[in-house]
Amino acid sequence: MAAATTPQGALRQRNVGPAASKKSTKDGASDDVELDKLVKAVAAKAKAGSERDYQAVFVVITALAFLTRFWGITHPNEVVFDEVHFGKFASYYINRTYFFDVHPPFGKLLFAFMGWLVGFDGHFHFDNIGDSYIVNKVPYVAFRSLPAILGALTVSVVYLIMWESGYGLPACIVAAGLVLLDNAHIGQTRLILLDATLVFAMACSLLFYIKFYKLRHEPFSRKWWKWLILTGFALSCDISTKYVGLFAFITIGSAVAIDLWDLLDIKRPGGALSLHDFGKHFAARAVGLIILPFLFYLFWFQVHFSILTRSGPGDDFMTPEFQETLSDNIMLANAVTIDYYDSITLRHKETKAYLHSHPDRYPLRYDDGRVSSQGQQVTGYPFNDTNNYWQILPAGADDQQLGRHVKNHDLVRLRHLVTDTILLSHDVASPYYPTNQEFTAVSVADAYGDRAADTLFEIRIEHGKPGQEFKSISSHFKLIHNPSKVAMWTHTTPLPEWGHKQQEINGNKQIAPSSNVWYVDDIPSLPADHKRREKPEKKVKTLPFLQKWFELQRSMFWHNNQLTASHPYASLPYQWPFLLRGVSFWTQNDTRQQIYFLGNPIGWWIASSVLAIYAGIILADQFSLRRGIDALDHRSRSRLYNSTGFFFLAWATHYFPFYVMGRQLFLHHYLPAHLASTLVTGALVEFVFSQDAVEHELAYQAAKAGKKPAAPKRHLTARERFAGQSMMASWIAAAVILVIAGACWYFFLPLTYGYPGLTVEEVVRRKWLGYDLHFAK
Repeated sequence: MAAATTPQGALRQRNVGPAASKKSTKDGASDDVELDKLVKAVAAKAKAGSERDYQAVFVVITALAFLTRFWGITHPNEVVFDEVHFGKFASYYINRTYFFDVHPPFGKLLFAFMGWLVGFDGHFHFDNIGDSYIVNKVPYVAFRSLPAILGALTVSVVYLIMWESGYGLPACIVAAGLVLLDNAHIGQTRLILLDATLVFAMACSLLFYIKFYKLRHEPFSRKWWKWLILTGFALSCDISTKYVGLFAFITIGSAVAIDLWDLLDIKRPGGALSLHDFGKHFAARAVGLIILPFLFYLFWFQVHFSILTRSGPGDDFMTPEFQETLSDNIMLANAVTIDYYDSITLRHKETKAYLHSHPDRYPLRYDDGRVSSQGQQVTGYPFNDTNNYWQILPAGADDQQLGRHVKNHDLVRLRHLVTDTILLSHDVASPYYPTNQEFTAVSVADAYGDRAADTLFEIRIEHGKPGQEFKSISSHFKLIHNPSKVAMWTHTTPLPEWGHKQQEINGNKQIAPSSNVWYVDDIPSLPADHKRREKPEKKVKTLPFLQKWFELQRSMFWHNNQLTASHPYASLPYQWPFLLRGVSFWTQNDTRQQIYFLGNPIGWWIASSVLAIYAGIILADQFSLRRGIDALDHRSRSRLYNSTGFFFLAWATHYFPFYVMGRQLFLHHYLPAHLASTLVTGALVEFVFSQDAVEHELAYQAAKAGKKPAAPKRHLTARERFAGQSMMASWIAAAVILVIAGACWYFFLPLTYGYPGLTVEEVVRRKWLGYDLHFAK
């Protein structure tokens, strides 16, 4: 596996002995020159042989990765799991129809590009799981090929990460093999899903940063800049696919912060940097890893907006101003200016409930013992009827002028037509929210008498300008109670029987949230042929890019945070490293086939165990050092803390943040962290079963003691580090790990590929930890 002598070993042997150390003649100098030539020649030959070994294994690993990802990719030939979303989005892009999603656009744009390449016209919208691709003539194999390619290349990148980090072949093969033979990575990269793009970009960011870091002794060279910028690009692609890509920024950012801290050290081995030079290093990293990634991130949104120019299902998530930038938009077609004394119906933007009232009263006491005003009920009702009709009146009782437009910030009253009462809010607790105000309705006499102030409401149009006309459909607004400054609000929890299971309406003291927004759905008092309902052709408006981007960002973040509802296959972070739960993607009773998203249990348990072992080794080493015991050589400790520590950092930053998230979580969220755990596994296999050549430690100790000059800084290959050392233990450990993982991978293949079908007994044998597999009848 390794040569008996190495350039370093030969050099040290030549210089051993008093004669060698005392040479000072020209003949001695000539011998040294010849020796240097010999050393370089031997090193080049050893490196070339090592490179060929790594290249050969790389080709084999990559071929196997493509085979495992593309095998049986045509099955099933129908919509599976979240293909209903990401396939649909590709169709919307191709049709240029505006849609809304909580994820950034990069990954979805790649699917649209693939569809465009193969001539897909977007006629199929992936509406239901189980819809046939064959019947609907969808080029689904092309769509699935994109994540399969990226998934296969991810295995190659993992191998390259270990190779570039200087690990031996066994370590490289273990790390790449655990991803190659992982059922979760395979299953997620054979379907029209975003995670293949996310994991590939994350892996590339690690690889590119390692290549950049290896050039730290050649700062500001062309290669140094190239890998810095590529690291930033990979990070941008990561966060432009899903926002959990931010964790990769934390990983790389932490490593950069440590690197900059070392550069600031006046006693650093390479010599102290001036503050001016340190500032150049800082600025270069800020540009390459923050500014350029942000510009790339903005670019994908610019492409997103440029393609989606037609009105579509995403309109309702955006403001009227944004919607008016889309062609064929209902805002442009149906918006009607509202006049005083018009009868209108008001609808809540989020729940679509109408503002409603009826003669029934609030009960004297609620279930918790609180007392109500016993006033007329004001509720939210999902269906349109005459109890939703409200007449909009001016604030002044003597203002009888007709034909005057209602405008932004006007004070108005709302008269319920059926009961002839006026909307009112007052300092009485609402049925469900003791901190929110009750909404009720009072007689006209009271409304213009003692309760006049409590019946005044301000029309506050979202992003409206002073004096802007109030319009149906397009004017999204908040109805602000003038004396108390609470906003009219509703929610989906139904009232008890006394409220006919309708929605509660109350006054929300927090007026900023978008859940307070309403709009006028119709003007029933306005005849269909009225001049105000005429629809002259209107031009599509434009908005500055940054204004559209900020609005979309706010909406994406808000709706992402609302994904808190329970899901039958949701899981918690503590379950992921131990693979306690999976996700059912697809089932077919007739053939007893199913796709169940699950990792390779053996592979995951090995990787998780190794993480714990690594943490234990670090703690033991720190304890030993405290007690004056130095059990590790310099190079082993350096790799354990720096290289393996970097992989462990990547795992931690991609795992622990999920503990503070309140949204729905699933097993696929652990895939980037799992990839990092395989890197730690490969590194630790080498640490435990291999040992660096003793000569390197002796040379380091001699240089440290000042007995000989330190060797020039360069990256040692694994062949150089393990010169003269047997790698048999590492190869045996690698073989055992991969054989066990391979057997487990094969055992769970029917659940990953969806075929062949399994009998009940075969399914039961695969319920290792009580996995909720589907039993076909």
